[in-house]
Amino acid sequence: MTPAPPSPAHGYTHAVTIEGSSLPAHACFVLTQDEIYVPVVIRRPAGDGPFPVITMGRGDGRGGLPHVLREVARVVPMQDLMIERGYAVAYVNYRNEIPRLYGRQGPAVNLADDISGGEGLTLKSAATLDSDDLAAVWRYLAAQPWVRPDAIGAIGVSHGGEMILKALAAGAAIACGVIAEGASHEFLSVDTTASAPRIDGELQYHDIEVVRRHADREQAMARLERIRTPLLHLGREGDHLQGIFQLAHEWMLETGGPSQWACHAHPEHGYAFMYPGPDGRLQPDPVQQRAFESWMAFFDRHLKPT
Repeated sequence: MTPAPPSPAHGYTHAVTIEGSSLPAHACFVLTQDEIYVPVVIRRPAGDGPFPVITMGRGDGRGGLPHVLREVARVVPMQDLMIERGYAVAYVNYRNEIPRLYGRQGPAVNLADDISGGEGLTLKSAATLDSDDLAAVWRYLAAQPWVRPDAIGAIGVSHGGEMILKALAAGAAIACGVIAEGASHEFLSVDTTASAPRIDGELQYHDIEVVRRHADREQAMARLERIRTPLLHLGREGDHLQGIFQLAHEWMLETGGPSQWACHAHPEHGYAFMYPGPDGRLQPDPVQQRAFESWMAFFDRHLKPT
């Protein structure tokens, strides 16, 4: 069976109101590889562009557009700072992850239907992964006239960081990415079964040497060798998955990939995203402020013309 031609990248947008900001926002439903639509909320500077774009995501996909709107409302003050620097921002969503499916199947592709009498159907070779949805959002953005297609970046927190690695290893193309506390268990083929080290049910992979012993180096390196996109890995001192964050960076360097590492001590998982306080004002602590400036400086280097 032969691959089917892909549908043109497209989405359907409508204006939405985001509490806490006067800047316009649009909900966009983006066509995925297997021809469903995932919700994204896009905000951008005034004017026609073209602009550099940063996609943002955290954790697993869930909750549809209401979830995305809630998450955007939480990061409005931070996004406003990014927009002031000349960036468009897109908060992404995707389908929920199928546990342990990644690595058990080859890349999902659409297939031309050669067996049902020429009805022109499109068949599916395998279940589509959540990272395929992220890649579809990148393709959609690259096709928009207000976007600089050579200046798309991405930041993902936790599983959202692993998503970036998975999409890049599968051939998706962006200019750069920030992997913030990337929970890259599957990407590095780290054991998460009952035999994995745990305390009170929580994985204990803070020690990079423990992670190294429980990871499949051959599989992980084969994936990392396909990534030549500049990446910044952000760790968190004391995190129970710190060793996974570190090993993704270390092994990428071994493949010759352009990887950087920065680490901060902070009590909260996901400190890279700054959220407003109860009064609605953005009041980041010094660590959050330094982290934000570091990853924005990384984007400035790779996404803005010299």
